[in-house]
Amino acid sequence: MTVTLSERQQATTRALAEHGAAPGALLPVLHAIQDALGYIPDDALDSIASHFNLSRADVHGVISFYHDFKHAPPARRVLRLCRAEACQSMGGAALEADLRKRLGLGPDEDVNRDGIAIEAAYCFGACACAPAAMLDGELHGRLDLETLTALARGEAELKA
Repeated sequence: MTVTLSERQQATTRALAEHGAAPGALLPVLHAIQDALGYIPDDALDSIASHFNLSRADVHGVISFYHDFKHAPPARRVLRLCRAEACQSMGGAALEADLRKRLGLGPDEDVNRDGIAIEAAYCFGACACAPAAMLDGELHGRLDLETLTALARGEAELKA
């Protein structure tokens, strides 16, 4: 779902109006915008900075400091790959590297053009089923490259 400029502006204006300009209101404003849109759009930074009498860099610094704030629209699908010891010992790192190539992700990219995001996770408690991943909140284990690729692309439904 694409968010229009008008929707982004309305969400920003509404959040700023609801929370005022007190110094402690920056985080609630950022949360309100992200709750409304799923992320904090770049074009909202100038309005937020002006509202709080901050620089755009100050606002960007706060957004980038907290990992829960997103800079881009949410991914269509989120694949969380376990990076804990059991999954790594069963080839998790190589599996992730190969999957990133198949999905067309560069070293600094986490979302591909099809809207599939790869995120790190540190143990799902499914060590006996290593390597494991969670796709859109569902746990999958004993993964190989073919199965993981099919899951990421929505072509398979295999569970741990």
